[in-house]
Amino acid sequence: MNRGAAGPAVMRWGVSLVLACLAMLVAGHAARAQTPAQPPVVLTLRGDETPETIANTVNALSAGGRQVEIRLAGTAPPPAPDATDKKPKSASKPAAPAKAAPVGMPSTGDDMLSGQIDALLDRVVDGIDYGNRAIPSIAGLPADWQAAWQRNANGQTGLPAGWRILSIVALALAVAFLVRAACAGWFARKRVPAGPEFTPRLIASAYGLAEDMLTILLALLVVRIARNAWLPESDIASISLTTATNGAAIGAIYIAVGRFLLAPGAPERRIMPLPRADHHFRLLVLYAIATPVIVTSILLTHHVAHDPLPAAGLIALTGFAVTLFKLWWFYDMRHDLAALVLSGASSPGVVRRMVAAGAAWFYMAASILLWLVEAGAAMMTNGGRWAEAGALTQTAIVILPILVVGISSLMHCRAMHRQTTQGATPLSQAGGAALRAAAVGVIWAAGLFVLARLWAALLLGMSSDQFVVFSRQAAGVVVFAFAGWVALVFLRAFFDAYAPKRLVVGPADEEAAHDDAVPTRLATVLPVLRGVILGAVIGLTILVVLSRLGVDIGPLLAGFGILGLAFSFGSQTLVRDIVSGMFFMIEDAFRVGEYVDTGRLKGTVEKISLRSIQLRHQSGQIHTVPFGQISSLTNASRDWATVKFNVRLDHSADIEQARKAIKKTGLALLEDPEFGPHFIAPLKMQGVADITDSAIVIRLKFTAKPNQASALQREALKRVYRVLNEARIPFASNAVTVRGGDQGTQAGAAAAISTVPPPTPLAPAAG
Repeated sequence: MNRGAAGPAVMRWGVSLVLACLAMLVAGHAARAQTPAQPPVVLTLRGDETPETIANTVNALSAGGRQVEIRLAGTAPPPAPDATDKKPKSASKPAAPAKAAPVGMPSTGDDMLSGQIDALLDRVVDGIDYGNRAIPSIAGLPADWQAAWQRNANGQTGLPAGWRILSIVALALAVAFLVRAACAGWFARKRVPAGPEFTPRLIASAYGLAEDMLTILLALLVVRIARNAWLPESDIASISLTTATNGAAIGAIYIAVGRFLLAPGAPERRIMPLPRADHHFRLLVLYAIATPVIVTSILLTHHVAHDPLPAAGLIALTGFAVTLFKLWWFYDMRHDLAALVLSGASSPGVVRRMVAAGAAWFYMAASILLWLVEAGAAMMTNGGRWAEAGALTQTAIVILPILVVGISSLMHCRAMHRQTTQGATPLSQAGGAALRAAAVGVIWAAGLFVLARLWAALLLGMSSDQFVVFSRQAAGVVVFAFAGWVALVFLRAFFDAYAPKRLVVGPADEEAAHDDAVPTRLATVLPVLRGVILGAVIGLTILVVLSRLGVDIGPLLAGFGILGLAFSFGSQTLVRDIVSGMFFMIEDAFRVGEYVDTGRLKGTVEKISLRSIQLRHQSGQIHTVPFGQISSLTNASRDWATVKFNVRLDHSADIEQARKAIKKTGLALLEDPEFGPHFIAPLKMQGVADITDSAIVIRLKFTAKPNQASALQREALKRVYRVLNEARIPFASNAVTVRGGDQGTQAGAAAAISTVPPPTPLAPAAG
């Protein structure tokens, strides 16, 4: 099997997943950057202060760039903000009180979750309103920037700070690209795939990614060394250089990943066959350039602005624009993403088709929800944690599918390579499938555990100790479910490997060579038991999982037992069919591919189910016969078949000469390389079977493999007719003829052959 067939399956979520990762930095960095690192100042009010007094006090406390948290006397303090708190200092407001449970009734996780969601919705509305009101303040950023730049400590003497930054950037680019040019020849040779298979393409693309990453890291190293030498003071110039180069490095990494996946201009090296790959790569480059500019602008705004309004306005404006761009991009690539999900599958199942149809819409919905969370987090006391959870969630939904599909496809390619070079048994194929399923399950479990840890603390207020207890309880359920899933994958692969392969989908060619191989008894029985065993595994797994969840499965088992008993009494015919089929299987009465006669119907066994057998007639019809209706069965394809047929000779024929001619024909058939291997006993004449008024009937017979009997009979008749004519042995004729010399020989032979009875039906013509 060509390993390249599995290549399209690698990272089939497509470049859209990588593109979603780009937006993570815009939202994550911006949300965490809009709150200073200092702890908030708590202002406790008695309740009798005038609005003017409160406003003046808040302005005085927030002038130093710190948050102000307002609380009424007697209320419980909210949770302490973390280091990444992101609440704007000019928009502080009392934290929403938690919903109290009724007296005597403890608060449940659902109540806490509902309260957190309600609070988040309120903060979303407030955050969007606050960001919109802050957008006009962006106009004051140029003046703030100019004032901050004039306070630079670097460049007071000698070369100005701006020229130093340009020199550092130029030096870094020159060194990086000189090294890249020096190594270009070696990398160019390594980037040429050794073949069309997936593994050579992956290796070639990996060398290209290594070259790009080396260039990026070298440029960053030169910038860091030159900055320490030429911009030693920590002023706005040094901060601007560091922030801009880090953002540029992030954008360059996105482009490098895009080159690794899409290989623009080199489809022979492409490991992710995304439709319109070059189009999406161009959009990726544009997005990778805009992202560092946005992130750098937001981060630098916090260093130059006198209040958080310009940064909040910039975050609101760019965050909304980035979200719109993602929505448009996901909608534009919906068909391409669906093609990626369906690639590599000749007949995708219902689940896979549903994933293909909903992948783009899922990412669009996730983009909107995460944008709303980040907008609401700007107004929350622990908003930094919400922003961090949103950013990590975006990373997870991007990285997890790539890792899952990539590792699964790589393991599949390696298994196909071993199967091609070393061969594979059903047990090894099933083991490989189970190992891939286990690897995929571990990756999904790790990713979901991280997400659960993030959102459990935010939505349910779980502490680390509480989450550990919850994780231990959930681990038991997950382990049993995971074990059942791996066992199910193993059994399905094992049964599929033993399933007989019926490649003939149309009328059989009588002149084509017939395959002598008949499936073994195990290969015939296992597909019948496939549904029963898989159903038992699924049912047992569900029962164990329900038991681990605390559900009492005793009544459930009793109910199923009663239902099964009622079903058996009401379906006696079905039970009879199943029981009869079990005995047929135990007695090994037939196998897939054998020709059988049930008395009323006959044909080649094409499929065996739990209650019936399907027979393919020579004419093409399929007969479905329940086992309970088969009183007796004749198998014409087991071990050997003896074929007897008659030839009518004229009364004047020399019987001994005919016997010698037929024996010579039988020996010639044994020596024939095409027909000889199928004979068990050679063709010979048994003797005179009957003498009629018009003919002497002689009987011929041979023993051969059952599936070749009809073909050998036709070939034997053809050669016997020719050899008897050559020996001038006359065939019988019902016509009254006047014989003169040899003139009647040919006509008599034709008449005799026309009266030969048809051969006894044994098996469908095969060759």
